[in-house]
Amino acid sequence: MTDTVAKPNMARPLTGATLILAALLIGLGNFLVVLDTTIANVSIPHIAGSLGVSVTEATWVITSYAVADAITVPLAGFLARRFGEQRVFISAFIAFGAFSLLCGLARSLEMLIAGRVLLGLAGGMIIPLSLTLLLRIFPAEKATLATIVWAMTTTVAPIAGPILGGIISDNAGWEWIFFLNVPVAAAGAAGLFYLLRGRPEKTARSPIDGVGLVLLVIWVASLQIVLDEGRNRDWFAATEIRVMAVVAAIGFISFLIWELTAKHPIVNLRVFRHRGFVVASVTYALGFGAYFATVVLIPLWLQQNMGYTATWAGYATGIMGIFAVLASPAIGAAAAKMDVRLIISTGIAGMGLISLWRTGFTPDMTFLQMAWPMLLTGPFLMMFFIPVTGLCIASVEPDEQADASGISNFLRTLTAAFAASLVQTGWINAARINHSELVGAMQQGPSTIEAMVASGLSHETATTLLSNVVESQSVMLATLNMFAAVALCFAFTGVLIWLAPKPKGPIDTSGGH
Repeated sequence: MTDTVAKPNMARPLTGATLILAALLIGLGNFLVVLDTTIANVSIPHIAGSLGVSVTEATWVITSYAVADAITVPLAGFLARRFGEQRVFISAFIAFGAFSLLCGLARSLEMLIAGRVLLGLAGGMIIPLSLTLLLRIFPAEKATLATIVWAMTTTVAPIAGPILGGIISDNAGWEWIFFLNVPVAAAGAAGLFYLLRGRPEKTARSPIDGVGLVLLVIWVASLQIVLDEGRNRDWFAATEIRVMAVVAAIGFISFLIWELTAKHPIVNLRVFRHRGFVVASVTYALGFGAYFATVVLIPLWLQQNMGYTATWAGYATGIMGIFAVLASPAIGAAAAKMDVRLIISTGIAGMGLISLWRTGFTPDMTFLQMAWPMLLTGPFLMMFFIPVTGLCIASVEPDEQADASGISNFLRTLTAAFAASLVQTGWINAARINHSELVGAMQQGPSTIEAMVASGLSHETATTLLSNVVESQSVMLATLNMFAAVALCFAFTGVLIWLAPKPKGPIDTSGGH
């Protein structure tokens, strides 16, 4: 490490009520940011109708936030060293509230996307710094508890998002999913400013790596455009997509070369010299990406093809949070005693088996039949999430923990954004292919229409009804195809974690003390 890197904060841990309240407010900041990755998912039809755009165009509200979030996340380590963790976190908390207000006031898709980009840029600093701040304020012997607090807010938030988004959109209007962030962010920032005042922060004046930042923005944004717009422009048949793909590839290679050779890189890629960190962070990204793909897909499918309202689509997704919260303390205790690789792979295997279970879904299934797989996902999600985040941080040197947190969360957030685009693309393409195959296999189509006409329906009505049945079945099969693909991703990820070296003991994330 260079001499410009700040040493770990030597401020004493907090105690008593101050510790509890500060932990809750820090967790609240992380909760709001992660919540906003999914709170708009079930609101997309409302947003599309209100702004006069298609549902496909409105999904940019999801991906623009995720990409901006991902771009800022790895910068957290640099900004924390430069300005101090507490200052950056509180400033980002305030900015998050202000940009939420802009999103709520948007009256065009372009304005909303711009607001979501700004919101993501602010939120990207909160996610990793919330973990490092929690590790700073908790005593070293309670570092695992700090990780549990962070993991619970990070996993429960995307679960709660569809519920809150559905209820708010159906009853108050989609604008309020953003307006409600404003007072919460203001109160949270003010509370932390008061509780953390006077705590020393060591900073270091290091040059800003402007080139690295520009290259990061170029390749991430270009790649996301390829993924989002490719399905609308026939992929590489379109010149614009080919150009953006080349820009993304060149930008990524240039970014790697620059960051590995720069004297003061804005993203410390040297943490990848630790095998445990590489395996844990890739497992973290792929596992969360597969999980997030289902969180995006299920609400869209339920609303567009199963007749659910936004509220009930939110309930169907968010119900997994019940067992997740209940199981977290036991899983955290187990992670402090067992080989975390076993816990992680068990959690991933459980989520993979549930994805296979979903391949048996039918168009006439009840809410209760939908609920059981969701409920059982919760404990497995926490078995994956709690130990893998701790393993990422514990696999690097103490003074690299902020960088490790930023980079691992960057990979997670970026993979989630890509997963959202890929699952929607795969879903649409699979539905189109299934539709063609079903139409080609319908030998009795004309006779079916004739029978319906004979029963008293007009030919036009009969044709429409039969077409709707075929369309519904095509989408149902496409949904099952996506669940199967997610299951395969989980299977690969569950094996991948065993490439990490066996921890010598309980994972230790207290290096920041």
